[in-house]
Amino acid sequence: MSDTSDLRAGSQERELMGHPIGLSICFLTEMWERFSFYGMRALLILFLTKYYLYSTEQSSGIYGAYIGMTYMLPILGGYLADRYLGSRKAVVFGGILLVLGHLSLAFEGPPAYLDGETVVRDEGFQSLFFFSLALIITGVGFLKANISTIVGKLYGENDPRRDGGFTIFYMGINVGSVLSIFGVGYVGETFGWSYGFGMAGIGMLFGLLVFLWGQKFLDGRAEPPKPEALKEKAFGPVNKENAIYLFGFGLVLLSWVLIQYRDVLGQALGILGILMVVILVGKAMKSETVVRGRLLVATFLIVVQTVFWALFEQQGASLTLLADQYFDLNFLGFEWLPSQVQSMNPAFIIMFAPVFSWLWVTLSKKGYEPSTPGKFGWAMFIIGAGYLVFAYGLGADEGSNKSFIWLVFLYLGLTLSELCLSPVGLSMVTKLSPKEIVGMVMGTFFLFISLGNYLVGIISSLTGGAESHGAAAGAVDVASTITVFNNVGLLAVGTGVLIFILTPLMKRHMHGIH
Repeated sequence: MSDTSDLRAGSQERELMGHPIGLSICFLTEMWERFSFYGMRALLILFLTKYYLYSTEQSSGIYGAYIGMTYMLPILGGYLADRYLGSRKAVVFGGILLVLGHLSLAFEGPPAYLDGETVVRDEGFQSLFFFSLALIITGVGFLKANISTIVGKLYGENDPRRDGGFTIFYMGINVGSVLSIFGVGYVGETFGWSYGFGMAGIGMLFGLLVFLWGQKFLDGRAEPPKPEALKEKAFGPVNKENAIYLFGFGLVLLSWVLIQYRDVLGQALGILGILMVVILVGKAMKSETVVRGRLLVATFLIVVQTVFWALFEQQGASLTLLADQYFDLNFLGFEWLPSQVQSMNPAFIIMFAPVFSWLWVTLSKKGYEPSTPGKFGWAMFIIGAGYLVFAYGLGADEGSNKSFIWLVFLYLGLTLSELCLSPVGLSMVTKLSPKEIVGMVMGTFFLFISLGNYLVGIISSLTGGAESHGAAAGAVDVASTITVFNNVGLLAVGTGVLIFILTPLMKRHMHGIH
């Protein structure tokens, strides 16, 4: 049997509290980045319906397009980092765009108003609002996949601490989330939307500064593959590195257009998703047996996770609108704001992430740890069951002042399923992908999260009643919601059962990787 040093071969030598020291920098950077992202997300759909007077269908569409695009562009950010920039430079560039985007959201402009049956909005500030979202979308594209890739590079291929390390990293995401949802949500709903968005921007600035200071602790594991190539001329006096940054600003403009033409975005996501599956399957079929099997399993799990994310990200869409309109938010002696209800998910993550990290290691030692496909199956089953129970509660608890406990049960289910899939999914990509394309596979992982998030807007829009504006903007119809949640719950449970059936086959093709 190999000893500990053999298992940790290839891992970063410098450690902090039993893990590579670089993990702490990634943890803190991602914590502040998620502080800004989730703080803004907590306010977004409420801001769209209450300040800009968008209907449920319109606001859900904007929300779904925005969240979806933040997970689409990492496929480009991952590729550019793999091929040219390296993960460190990509994270810095993404962080700068994020700071600019979050801070510019603070300039909200005048509120929308009704002129008869017409909603009047300031076109200039509307354009600025969408441009701010475009900056954030592109910033996430360069940062998100690559900060996760850096974590993977800190561990050797067979290091048993890898899954635990990703779970700790994931806990950092949720520390930032719970702080921001409570803080940014409270400031935005109490003192004004611009103050909340501004607070999110300051949080992102902290994250960028942490990474700039701590990049020395990465021990060169996130540098460009060929630093000298970045200095070569791309066109005219512009070298390749600066050309990539100019391309990034071009992506901002493209994102600004797409978020305003959401049907085109949906078609683009579908086409790009099919294209990436074809590319990955093609690479797998040209590879030797072990690589082929592992890459095919990774591709299948990447695709099926779409169902999970379409349900999970309802937190910032239909579930926030439901909490605002139909639930008694006085719970445990605390009067919750609608935006703060989302904080239950990261709070539960903080509570249960160490438990799951310990659980996987303990079960592994005893030979009972579920395989990666098995964990995906449990995630689908749990989240589907959660929505079925919640739909029952919506119907059984009559009136417009429903018990907060139904939200608690659903958010607990969302959290337990998330812990079975999301950090494990990040680790799965780094374990099953060939090293030379790990960034592209990680980008594809986020692309299908993007597709799931785009579907969030479609599912959420189905919970609304008739088109409404003014005081009724964003109205949710309970009967429609129950039908929608029953249908998606059954779909998720069925997907989980399918994964359980296919798990033995997938385990064989993973060739020793658990």
